Amino acid sequence: MAKYIAQIIVLGTQVVGRAFARALRQEIAASQEAAKRAGGGAQGVKRAAANAKTGLSLEEALRILNAEKPDQKELIEKNYKYLMEANDRAKGGSFYLQSKIVRAKERIDDELEHSHKTTDEQPLKPETK
Repeated sequence: MAKYIAQIIVLGTQVVGRAFARALRQEIAASQEAAKRAGGGAQGVKRAAANAKTGLSLEEALRILNAEKPDQKELIEKNYKYLMEANDRAKGGSFYLQSKIVRAKERIDDELEHSHKTTDEQPLKPETK
């Protein structure tokens, strides 16, 4: 009887170990793919931090506010106002959708802020004669 219990414990441990190893490999592959999509390096770290802060990727935020590029400020602002009014709770709208709209606007604003910082921080090249 003790022999069978020992075999069950060993087999159970092997199954759990294999499942854990497979899950770990999948998580590593997903992390590498996400880093590759974010641009990698320092830029990828900044994008990942902004995504984690708002819970949205830049692409998702642009889709929510129906824009193609983050620098379309007038279109984004117009769509933001329209969607916020259309989803007003007093009119029977959804607080959840309003939250997503606000987060999308914050994500796009973060992206614009970071892009302005990187262009402002570029050192001037010395003139050559």
